[in-house]
Amino acid sequence: MKVLVVEDEKQIAGFVRKGLEEQGFTVDVCDNGNDGYTLATTQSYDVVILDIMLPGRDGLSILRNLRKQKNTVPVIVLTARSELDERIEGLNLGADDYLTKPFFVEELIARIHAVARRASGEQLSILQIDDLTVNVITREVKRGARTITLTAREFSLLEYLLRSPGRVYTRTQILEHVWGYDFDPNTNLIDVHIQRLRKKLDAAGDAPLIETVRGVGYRIKRAD
Repeated sequence: MKVLVVEDEKQIAGFVRKGLEEQGFTVDVCDNGNDGYTLATTQSYDVVILDIMLPGRDGLSILRNLRKQKNTVPVIVLTARSELDERIEGLNLGADDYLTKPFFVEELIARIHAVARRASGEQLSILQIDDLTVNVITREVKRGARTITLTAREFSLLEYLLRSPGRVYTRTQILEHVWGYDFDPNTNLIDVHIQRLRKKLDAAGDAPLIETVRGVGYRIKRAD
């Protein structure tokens, strides 16, 4: 998933970025409300982690304006333990959850998955196509009875494709969502990772699940 972290305390922001990236998230971080608001309104994110006390626009102002614009991106607000009124106001303004500082990154990750599932209407943490199952919480991947070991990037790529079976994703869309940066359109980065993923998924002679749409990009086949 692609996550925006708006947090002005460098130690907390660094700790959150490291923890999320280790779990395969794509993370953008900014340290002030003005830049955070610009990113939240011009980029596509699965979840926004939003501190309430920020230089420039404060977190509640950002949240209020996002909801006024009918922007439904899930938002988790970060607060100090003494800020009960602001936590309540944040929830009333449309925050999906909150965490009080200090917190464990494992708890933040669990809450990110929970609000993302609620936002997408998913009730389960299991993604499945044919005999392929992916647990987005435990990060366990199986094809039939066979367990498949993936790198963090390979897992993120597979999860991204599995979220919308049958949908064709361009190389640019994949790179921006899974890697989180612009790139030379002539790079073969996506193709190399797709090839590695295919080898692991189809290693036992199984029917291929990832399809190439020539001149466009890639997709996971729809279930029969």
